[in-house]
Amino acid sequence: MNDDSFEYLSNEYAQALQAFAAIEQQAATLLLMGHSSELREFIDQFVAMASRTRDVAAERGEQHFVDWFRELIEKAERLRANTIRA
Repeated sequence: MNDDSFEYLSNEYAQALQAFAAIEQQAATLLLMGHSSELREFIDQFVAMASRTRDVAAERGEQHFVDWFRELIEKAERLRANTIRA
């Protein structure tokens, strides 16, 4: 891995962690206020962004980043599934 690749993927992962934490923190409030469709939209956007970055990591042969993004995507998909049931 070159330094530019590591820096890019590290920054993207840090942003993804922050974005997912914000979604998790706001999920209950949005559901209580009846905004489940907005929450699902936020989750969908997050999954799309994380999937794109996971694919970039895969193209660059960065398996650790692929795994870390996969974990975040799976967490987001579980949250989305719980939102649909709510």
